[in-house]
Amino acid sequence: MGGVTASLSLPASTAAPLRGGPVLRWGVLGPGEIASAFTKALHDHTDQRVVAVGSRSEERSAPFAADHGVERSHASYKNLLSDPSVDIVYIATPNNVHRDHALAAIAAGKHVLVEKPIAMDAAQAREIAMAARDAGVFAMEAMWTRFQPKSTVIARLLDDGALGNVTFASATLGSRFPQHVERIWDPRLGGGSLLDLGTYSVWWTQFALGTPTAVSAVGSLGATGVDVQAVISLTYPGAQGVSVSGALATLDNTGVIAGTEGLLTSAHFLAPGGFVLSTGGRTLEYEDPSGLVWRDGLCWQAAAIAGHIADGRTEAPEHPLAASIAVMETLDAARAALGYAF
Repeated sequence: MGGVTASLSLPASTAAPLRGGPVLRWGVLGPGEIASAFTKALHDHTDQRVVAVGSRSEERSAPFAADHGVERSHASYKNLLSDPSVDIVYIATPNNVHRDHALAAIAAGKHVLVEKPIAMDAAQAREIAMAARDAGVFAMEAMWTRFQPKSTVIARLLDDGALGNVTFASATLGSRFPQHVERIWDPRLGGGSLLDLGTYSVWWTQFALGTPTAVSAVGSLGATGVDVQAVISLTYPGAQGVSVSGALATLDNTGVIAGTEGLLTSAHFLAPGGFVLSTGGRTLEYEDPSGLVWRDGLCWQAAAIAGHIADGRTEAPEHPLAASIAVMETLDAARAALGYAF
C-alpha cells in the first residue's frame, strides 16, 4: 500500500495468490504476441504452466514452444484440443474466430479463457456462455484488469460504499496503431478501436455503474470501415458513464469513478499500478505492492481461475459471463451507432 494520509485506510487486496495455490496445465491456441506475453507472465510469476501450444502449422507452434519452454507443440488446433495433458485452453486467435475456437474447446471438454473481446458481438458471447454451461466447463473472457490487486481493492471500496452514491464513471484508452497491425485495421478480423480497446474502457465504466439503461455513441470510421475513434455515453438512473477508445493517437488512459462522497482516479487503469482516492478532504493512495508492470499483470487472472476451478466453479465471480455479454451489448450499440457493418 502506498502513502495514506490522516487515519483513513484502504481495504486489503483480494487478488489471488500467485504461488502456492492450485495449478492448471494450460494449452495456448494461437501463438501470437499476446499469447507470448501471457505465457511469459505465467512462467515468470506463478506456478501455472503452459504445457502445450497449437497453431495451424508447426512452423509457428514449434518456435513458440522452444522460446517459452513449453513441452509440446501441435501443428493443428484440433491436436491441441485433443491433448489429454491440457486442462484449460487460452484462446489467443483473432477476434473473428474467438467464438468458433471457444466452442471447439468446450466441445472437447476443456475449460476456456478467451482473449478479449470474448466474441464479435453479444449473440456470439451468449453462444459461448450457453455451450460452457451445458458442458459444465469453466469459461471466462480474459479481462485481466479485473483481477489485478488495485481492481480488487476498488471493488471492495464500491461494495462498501466508500464513494457514496456513484454518479459518474469514465475511462479513456487510446493508442496510435500503425497500418500494418491487421487486427486493428482489417474489418474481417474484427478490427477497430472498440473491440480492441473499447472493451476495456466500457468494462471499467460498467464495473463502476453496472449495465446502462441507454447507450449512444459518436465517432468516426477509417478508410477500411473500422471505427478509429469512439466516445460512448452510457445512461443510468441518476448517473452517467463515458467510454472513450481510439486507434489514431495515444490517449491518457485514465479511469475515473466519482461519487457523492469521493473521487477515485486510476492512471493507466488497464495495467498494474495504483489509484488515488479523495474523500472528505483527505487523500489515500494505493500502489500495487507486487512491483509487476504492464503485461506481467496477465498472471493474476490465471491464478484466480485455477482457484475457481479447484472450488468447482464454472464462472469467475469477479468477471462472470453475464458481465462480458453486457459489455458486448454496449459495444454492439456503439458500433451500430457509428455505422460499423458487422
